[in-house]
Amino acid sequence: MSAQYPTTTRRPALVPALLGAMALLIGSALITSDTFTIIQFIVSIFALIVAVFAWQAGQWWWIIGLAPIAVLWNPVLPIDLGLPDLWLGLQFVASAIFIAAGILIKVSDKTA
Repeated sequence: MSAQYPTTTRRPALVPALLGAMALLIGSALITSDTFTIIQFIVSIFALIVAVFAWQAGQWWWIIGLAPIAVLWNPVLPIDLGLPDLWLGLQFVASAIFIAAGILIKVSDKTA
């Protein structure tokens, strides 16, 4: 007699993805200020964290969207796009990628 256990799913990337999206939305108001560097650190770190969760879940295709976020928002080796309007648009695109990745990266668990 074998017992069947219910399968549950977890979303391990949801919290860091939502925090990264919130930082991006807050950063959209701070693009021209000096505190934008702090936002860049936060966004870059959370992009790498969500990318690791995507890799562990076997959903490597999310890295295609998360790696450019980690590179563009990296304050150590900054990439200057020059146009604040372009940065503003990229802030919203990156937050959409974060939210989608956080919701769609799932890991199934078998509870004992």
